Amino acid sequence: MISLELPQSLKNAAARLAMENRVSLNQWTVPAVAQKIGAVETADDFLKARAGKAKRGDLTKLLDRAPDVPPMPEDAIKD
Repeated sequence: MISLELPQSLKNAAARLAMENRVSLNQWTVPAVAQKIGAVETADDFLKARAGKAKRGDLTKLLDRAPDVPPMPEDAIKD
């Protein structure tokens, strides 16, 4: 068991959603937390896989090879 302190607005929204789903706030919160954990862990795994064997500084080496030219007009930052 865990005791959480939530901002009142967040607690109210969660309680409303639990009521709409006809479950207790606890029953609604458990899968919500599990879903968030799954999303974070999936993103972490995805990013680690995408990074592969890249090392700090690899991107800098790649960018150093890019030509030093002004951006295309559609990419320029407008004042």
